[in-house]
Amino acid sequence: MNAGLRHWREAATLLLAAGAPGRLPRSLLGPFDYELLLLQRSSRSGFMPSAHVFPGGLVEAADFSADWLGLLPASPLCGLGQVKPPPPGSSRAPLFATDREELGSPLPGEVAFRICAIRETFEEAGILLLVPGPGPVAAGGPVPLLPAERLPPAAELSEWRRRVQQDPACFLQLCRHLRCVPNIWALQEWSNWLTPVGRVGGGGRRYDTAFYLCCLERRPRTAQDCQEVTAFLWSSPPEIIERFKSEEIWIAPPQFYELCRLCNFSSLRELHKFSSDRALEGCECWMPVMLTAADGYIQLLPGDELYPEDPDYTGEKKIIMTTDKKVEDLMKEGSLFHRIAIKNINNLVVYVNIQAKYNHINPLTINSACSDYNSRL
Repeated sequence: MNAGLRHWREAATLLLAAGAPGRLPRSLLGPFDYELLLLQRSSRSGFMPSAHVFPGGLVEAADFSADWLGLLPASPLCGLGQVKPPPPGSSRAPLFATDREELGSPLPGEVAFRICAIRETFEEAGILLLVPGPGPVAAGGPVPLLPAERLPPAAELSEWRRRVQQDPACFLQLCRHLRCVPNIWALQEWSNWLTPVGRVGGGGRRYDTAFYLCCLERRPRTAQDCQEVTAFLWSSPPEIIERFKSEEIWIAPPQFYELCRLCNFSSLRELHKFSSDRALEGCECWMPVMLTAADGYIQLLPGDELYPEDPDYTGEKKIIMTTDKKVEDLMKEGSLFHRIAIKNINNLVVYVNIQAKYNHINPLTINSACSDYNSRL
């Protein structure tokens, strides 16, 4: 792990999409043939209590263990493709660009962060994203789950889960026991979010999080962990957004942004193809910068005309951006948008009219209350 980045704790999270053919549509965008997994955090959590989040968590030293090299393929990236050089004027996100060998780990970050996301998904939801043997496995579409006959009995698997929760190093022991490896090849690099200044978790730490996308053929069985997670929600991206707007659930702005981005894809196979085709393009590191308006807030993202040229990444400069103008006035005056407008915790709207980098895709703006702006974006 990168102990030199004292302001951030490295983490990985997983957007897990699973096929749900024949489900009835419940959104204005029509039918979606897949659902996403969200977990509700405990109300006792020190960071975003009671929020619905994607599975994931902090990277542990065990995720970077050299012992994984005894299970995974021996190629430089364990069978993962090499990400292309970034476009001119851009750079690889520091989370991925950091030389892990200099930090004492022979395992590349691209591998370790995927292992973290898979391990955390098992810890929090009881879902094992493994493949038999050393891998990798070629897949022309959404990936299948590990066959049931390769899994131990439920009681034994539950005991393994408890052990992994107590000691992340036990995840490698579980893989050896099952003669399987984490299906790192099913996870596609999707985005990289940095906790903004002023929004910190327990102990005042901020998080540098790799977001991955994984498309499964069908919904896996989930199991309560009775610790960090209190409930599961499987639903399509637009339905989750509608639940959020109706105040049934609460999701943080990065999750809201990614859900709006996924609204571009009603087909699981289309989503899988898009994520696979751009898998080696990489992504930007985004740190939202908060602008306080007269009647709400705006989280500015890179590319927005109001985004600072020299953002205060550490918070040490104590820069505060405020205006007496209302959010609506700022929208009418502006012309180049990459922002999330926040009127209250359940009233978020994404505005984007910049060209997405790295062959990625911009989110859909699906809030009908803002149609005047939508026609301009």
